[in-house]
Amino acid sequence: MLTAEQNELLTRIGPGTPAGNLMRRYWHPVAASSELEGTRWNMRVRLLGEDLVLFKDREGRLGLITEQCPHRRASLAFGIPTKDGIRCPYHGWEFSRSGECLAQPNEPEKSSFRHKVSTPAYAVEEMGGVVWAYLGPAETKPLLPRIDGFVREGTIRMLGRAVVPCNWLQIMENSLDPVHTEWLHGHTWEFIKEQKGQAQKVAISAHHEKIAFREFDHGITKHRLLTGQSEDCDDWRIGHPIVFPNILSVGAGDERVDSRYYAFQIRVPMDDTHTMHLWYTAYVPPKAATVPPHLLDKVHAYSVPFKDQNGDYILDNVDAQDIMAWITQGPIADRTVENLGASDNGIALYRRVLRREIKKVEEGLDPMFTFRDPAANVRIDLPNEGDKHHNAEGMRSWMMRIHAAHSPITDEVCRIYETHRPPKPPVRLVG
Repeated sequence: MLTAEQNELLTRIGPGTPAGNLMRRYWHPVAASSELEGTRWNMRVRLLGEDLVLFKDREGRLGLITEQCPHRRASLAFGIPTKDGIRCPYHGWEFSRSGECLAQPNEPEKSSFRHKVSTPAYAVEEMGGVVWAYLGPAETKPLLPRIDGFVREGTIRMLGRAVVPCNWLQIMENSLDPVHTEWLHGHTWEFIKEQKGQAQKVAISAHHEKIAFREFDHGITKHRLLTGQSEDCDDWRIGHPIVFPNILSVGAGDERVDSRYYAFQIRVPMDDTHTMHLWYTAYVPPKAATVPPHLLDKVHAYSVPFKDQNGDYILDNVDAQDIMAWITQGPIADRTVENLGASDNGIALYRRVLRREIKKVEEGLDPMFTFRDPAANVRIDLPNEGDKHHNAEGMRSWMMRIHAAHSPITDEVCRIYETHRPPKPPVRLVG
């Protein structure tokens, strides 16, 4: 349970707030690079309480600036690309990628007025086919962390997206709650299927015998031991990480047996009551596979619905189940009336780390997962299970129960792996 003041501290991310100042010290993904291809030049971005426009100029360079033109406040989301920036569609004022006003077409020719006008602009970089933005102070800008799955070459990549109408923190806390998987994604899923006359058991409903959490350099790893597993299993021995402050890494597999994939859930705070939830997946193709070029040449972006045409939650989809649980806690969960149990110790740990990192920023220090030395940022390899229990029913079964069911390339990806299916490892049971 938190006090109202503690809850405010951790949830509010607008400009000038303690958690907002922390979040502005990190790079955040805002779009797939492929979304600004061809004739699409601009797209709206809402990030950390600010309305922005991501654009490309005529040279193909990206910029990120405040959406409203400083002239008369018209939207630059409808702007005209130029060689060096973007023009406001209303009166043609031109702005560079750094926010400098380059031209004011109808002002006197010798006027110096444009030099007195600028608009806020932020740094953007591309990595892994994704555009990342940094909204913090220029003097504290860190390197964009080169996380393993984003820099692994030759992967099949896709990016799912959903705007979730609730605060970012209740979404992140879900990642520190291993036991919800056996109930929400296991028994609840089984119940929904039972009501549809499609009763079946799934591996994810296995009971948690033990859970554990360990802080490491980049965040917190979570570990589970399920009924029937021995303590040398990957789920318990290795686990998978929550990368501070807002990334869950849930990839798995082993390249030696052609089963490796990288998977990330990234919770990007749009404002206090809306979160852009991104699912980034990078599949390492089997070594003997011939992959069609169209699967490799871009990140395939798609929307992830969580309600059906009747407005009901899609409760036979794992990710829609999560979203139901997050939204129904309220726009900002009231933690003054919660009752945490022993199985919630991961949530308590994450909140302590969050408060500690907020304090570090207030003291002028770098928070966790900040990189400034390029030699330490060549590739950040994260721990992940090679043999994850939740994938026991096979790739297609799992992908069709999660966000990937809505990807335009899921069937093609499954067929590539099914053609080169690795042998199943022996089942390890105890007792």
